[in-house]
Amino acid sequence: MAIQTVGIIGAGTMGNGIAQACAVSGIDVVMVDISDAAVQKGLATVAGSLDRLIKKEKISEADKAAALARIKTSTSYDDLKSAQLVIEAATENFELKVKILKQLDALLAQDVIVATNTSSISITQLAAVTQRADRFIGMHFFNPVPMMALVEIIVGLQTSDATHAAVKDLAERLGKTPITVKNAPGFVVNRILVPMINEAFFVLAEGLASAEDIDAGMKLGCNQPIGPLALADMIGLDVCLAVMEVYLKEFGDSKYRACPLLKEMVAAGRLGRKSGRGVYTY
Repeated sequence: MAIQTVGIIGAGTMGNGIAQACAVSGIDVVMVDISDAAVQKGLATVAGSLDRLIKKEKISEADKAAALARIKTSTSYDDLKSAQLVIEAATENFELKVKILKQLDALLAQDVIVATNTSSISITQLAAVTQRADRFIGMHFFNPVPMMALVEIIVGLQTSDATHAAVKDLAERLGKTPITVKNAPGFVVNRILVPMINEAFFVLAEGLASAEDIDAGMKLGCNQPIGPLALADMIGLDVCLAVMEVYLKEFGDSKYRACPLLKEMVAAGRLGRKSGRGVYTY
């Protein structure tokens, strides 16, 4: 099944980024959120992002106009009926995602594929709350979506080969490089990345080096574009802590215990860039 129209639940950072990636690639989009203000804010973010690409001479004014014309905004799930694929990109909350997926399941035609952009919740578990488990899959985009080349495609226990093939094809049409991952906490990238960030907090807490030197060491010694502590501030220390706690619970392995310093900083409200202070001050 060729996917020509993609529905997106959520017009926030991930949702509007996915919308932009689709629209620039010639795919029609229906972007839905709970209020008109939310979807208009998402659309304005896309327009601003496209303006930056024009300044860099990567697209033309005509390209921008054509992309924006492909994005329909709505506050009604009914407008998603024209989509062959609907991507849920709501807040990372299990109960909220289940509520949304049940609503979609009752509304959409049986052959429509439903994907979730979750970065930590079990695809198999989410699929099980729907009546289309074989047509349910994970599409984990990375922020900022228009710039990041990777999409993790996560297959649940019930996901069919046809669903995987259709979604992989779409990811490639978006100019992304998909990797296929079995369902497990953190999938591939975050499974490796977040424990590395946690280990950087242990190194900092033990006083082995300053935050600046830890980050410089990883940038210059491992060719990373940003150090792990600066990256933690960008992601949000509360998010990093929550992911580690999921790993500890799901795997039952003490190697995933969160660093006490990370817990302490979250308790103090030092969450990173979004709070103005984390490992560094902003």
